[in-house]
Amino acid sequence: MSTSRIAGTVDATAAASPNRARRGDVRSRAPKRLMAAAVIISALSSVPLIYVAVTAIVTGWPTLSALIFRNRVGELLVNTAGLVIITVPLTAVVGLAAALLVERTTLPGARVFALLLAAPLAIPAFVHSYGWVTVIPSLHGLGSGVLIGTLAYFPLVYLPCAAALRRLDPALEEAASGLGLRPTAMFLRVIFPQLRLPLLGGSLLIALHLLAEYGAFALIRFDTFTTAIIDQYRSTFNGPAANALASVLVFCCLFVLVTESGARGRARFARVGAGASRPVIRRRLRRSTPAAYGYLVVLVLLSTGVPLITVVRWLTAGGARVWGDGQIVASLAQTLGYGLTGAAITTVLALPVALLAVRYPGRLARILESVGYITSSLPGIVTALALVTVSIRYLQPLYQSSILVAVAYALMFLPRALVSLSAGLAQVPLGLEEAARSLGIHPTVAFIRVTLRFIAPTTLAGGALVFLGVINELTATLLLAPSGTRTLAIQFWSRVNEIDYAGAAPYAMLMIVLSLPVTYLLFSRSRLVETR
Repeated sequence: MSTSRIAGTVDATAAASPNRARRGDVRSRAPKRLMAAAVIISALSSVPLIYVAVTAIVTGWPTLSALIFRNRVGELLVNTAGLVIITVPLTAVVGLAAALLVERTTLPGARVFALLLAAPLAIPAFVHSYGWVTVIPSLHGLGSGVLIGTLAYFPLVYLPCAAALRRLDPALEEAASGLGLRPTAMFLRVIFPQLRLPLLGGSLLIALHLLAEYGAFALIRFDTFTTAIIDQYRSTFNGPAANALASVLVFCCLFVLVTESGARGRARFARVGAGASRPVIRRRLRRSTPAAYGYLVVLVLLSTGVPLITVVRWLTAGGARVWGDGQIVASLAQTLGYGLTGAAITTVLALPVALLAVRYPGRLARILESVGYITSSLPGIVTALALVTVSIRYLQPLYQSSILVAVAYALMFLPRALVSLSAGLAQVPLGLEEAARSLGIHPTVAFIRVTLRFIAPTTLAGGALVFLGVINELTATLLLAPSGTRTLAIQFWSRVNEIDYAGAAPYAMLMIVLSLPVTYLLFSRSRLVETR
């Protein structure tokens, strides 16, 4: 889910839907097959939520309360809450400051920094930890978790805030300036209120990532609910204690979602029409230029330079030996296979839900669409535990199979495809498809020839975002993958656990190389849409 909300911010802007505006173009009732497909997919997406509820009921309140209300859970709650409470505001400040310097000042080289500040998204969080642990082996505890979380996830605030700053109407600032507002007062009263939504959206993503992350915090020996669940699962194999921790983690996620929704409120900051096409107001930094350069350079070095330099350093130290590992080619092939398969399956599953939500909007469509978003906000460990339980008890042949892994990826990353598909479908004129049908073409053929051709770019973009999530996924893959699975993430994690940092470097580098094109695609689309 690491980038689905960013994609939603970008695509929702592009998807000013003429199809929804003209209700006469939208048929009142959805086809039964489409409705059935959407219901089945949403039912599948609800499995992790049902698992948590059923597990709590079966365990019983006396046992569940004994497992939840104990000192260990209190420690984990303090650690996890402290991590979120400190890291989220810090990343918001860091990301917003970077966006303001790049988009609203005359700083030379701002376009280069704009791209470099998005680069940390191409580096998995556990690779960030790998880099920092190599530099500072004693790194551990809450402070280290805040450091890794901030450097790995601040682009989730930077990107939407930068896009919003590019889209603001300069007339508002000109009017404020004409009324005598000083720059600081103008920012607080005019600009900042319009950045509330991207700030809250990015902060929500960061909070959910922090709750779900395992590898980054395990490397620095910082215990959170997710690290404790995996440790408990390995020691008791899906025992009641792991399920009790999972239920607490689910409630933490729901609390974060409700809090963000309440903070978001009903406020909207929109304008009618495109406005005047003129550049935004950029401030001259003058004496502050060296400080601004220093801030951005240090931020890029800490967030991108440290992990990249560390990987290159270990590659150099290991020499040709590390590339001679016979598992590298097989791991790359498996990762590409899982990534492409997961992207294809997730995109196909998202299509019926997107069609229902865009062409047949209504209460049921909104509910079916929301199930996927709620499930994707849950940590991968919860989804994996749910699928392990279901497969062992009811679908034994699927246990530790590639099919189960693909299903997990679909449940975790469905919104990444759903958002892009919905945006593309909302821009397709229904009249074209209806015209094709009037010529005697079968509805399915008309949809393939007309609509699919229109939504091909957004479909590929959604699939690319799913691919990015799959190749960097660790927790669910560790629990669900068949014996002998050797993805890049698993091989990296195996080498790191063996303290073979040089042997882990090739796998880290390959994950980064595979992630860079998708990160650049995300960056390019955000700039393209917001500057239209």
